[in-house]
Amino acid sequence: MGGVSNASAFALPSADRPDAAARLRDALREADFTADGLLDLLGAPAYAALARGETVPALRATRGDTPLEMLVRLFLLQQPVPHARVAGVLPVAECLESRWLVRVGPNGDGDDVAATVDVRPYGGLDGKDWFIVSDLGCAVGGAGGIGRRDEGVVLGVGGASTTLAGITVRTPVASALDLGTGSGIQALHAAQHVTRVTATDVNPRALHMSALTLALSGAPAADLREGSLFAPLRDDETYDLIVSNPPFVISPGARLTYRDGGMGGDDLCRTLVQQSGPRLNDGGFAQFLANWQHVEGEDWQERLRSWVPAGCDAWIVQREVQDVTQYAELWLRDAGDHRDDVAEYEARYDAWLDEFEARKVKAVGFGWITLRKSGAAVPSITVEEWPHPVEQPLGETVREHFRRLDYLRARDDAALLEERFLLAAEVVQEQVGLPGAEDPEHVVLRQNRGMRRATKVDTVGAGFAGVCDGSLTAGRILDAIAQLVGEDPVLLRDRTPAQIRLLVEQGFLEPAR
Repeated sequence: MGGVSNASAFALPSADRPDAAARLRDALREADFTADGLLDLLGAPAYAALARGETVPALRATRGDTPLEMLVRLFLLQQPVPHARVAGVLPVAECLESRWLVRVGPNGDGDDVAATVDVRPYGGLDGKDWFIVSDLGCAVGGAGGIGRRDEGVVLGVGGASTTLAGITVRTPVASALDLGTGSGIQALHAAQHVTRVTATDVNPRALHMSALTLALSGAPAADLREGSLFAPLRDDETYDLIVSNPPFVISPGARLTYRDGGMGGDDLCRTLVQQSGPRLNDGGFAQFLANWQHVEGEDWQERLRSWVPAGCDAWIVQREVQDVTQYAELWLRDAGDHRDDVAEYEARYDAWLDEFEARKVKAVGFGWITLRKSGAAVPSITVEEWPHPVEQPLGETVREHFRRLDYLRARDDAALLEERFLLAAEVVQEQVGLPGAEDPEHVVLRQNRGMRRATKVDTVGAGFAGVCDGSLTAGRILDAIAQLVGEDPVLLRDRTPAQIRLLVEQGFLEPAR
């Protein structure tokens, strides 16, 4: 029994039938067609393989005849299923009428039905069971790539989507903007804590998929607008939250809408960041995933600092760096180009390297960019490299980062020494040195939550952090340490605030409230 592989073979389900979407949603949940249900059915290895686009383990795990196995074959593995079998699980007549399903056969009237879209269970906020709708064939492939992807194809949930959802600040606000909504996962998350959600995309098919994702997940409808970046917005529209997983791939051209920005180099990401500033309300956040060029003769951190718009604080984290050959190979395989004629593949590879050479690009960085509209006369811009494991979700960690910046900005060194601090929960101290040595070579404070940072501290820093329980001011603690180690307390008070500031900024110390 063959699968259905052409993403545009069928008309899309109607986005104007919330009643049909609601009944389909109820039936899917009744059959335990959820993220947890799939994990229980498939087992961890097959579940992880499916997320990578590998279907064979899932096919082997769904050889039975339970409702859940049938739904996995229908919506995830894109296998035709007997009409009579589906009728016992789904409201099949309504699904056919609203085009979630279609009859397949020589004349479109066979005994089997097939899904017209990929419907993927997704574990939402607070344990909610959501569904992400995308084009068929976009998560079905094999080792070495998912195969040819057409220009207007709409992808489902990927690692980048879940990363952005995890780092986004989730406080109740009035308005949010999802730029380049795709299948609608960011709009779906935003709808849980935002009164009014606007979503834009240059691809009208993506807007349709986003509407289906929201409807099938039982979320409020979004204001969907066709166009690139901020073009569909009125001049006076501003938001409390802006999110985007943009088509950030730096490529020679714009062959694939879902990934290629169509601007030279990293101009799309730069433009997105710079144009977000005027669109933010005071205190609002803009959060993006992005790629950026490492250019010969330029400091990549200074390059990114230049992107930050006026009136905004920024926290930019580089998570990964690839040299230009690794980068080109990654995205050629993503598009399935390695499956083409060898000469055509080599020509495309050569074109990527020509583009990088012309721009003097030696590597490409990937990471997160967060802006916060502060209006500060002297904005705080942190650009760092942190390739180490973190604990998602990080939205609260991001919000606290900027709250601490405000706290530090409002206090000079004298005022800081009058404050009381607490050692953050889950921080441990490690001492590194030779066995048997009287003193350690250095002391490391390590977080076991959030960013999971580690920072070296001197003896004073370690002693200071160790006694921060909120009972004494920072100045009183330093005076006690000075007496203990025989150091001038005035000099110690003078040189330690910088270290205290760093420990507060990075979340090792918290102001005692």
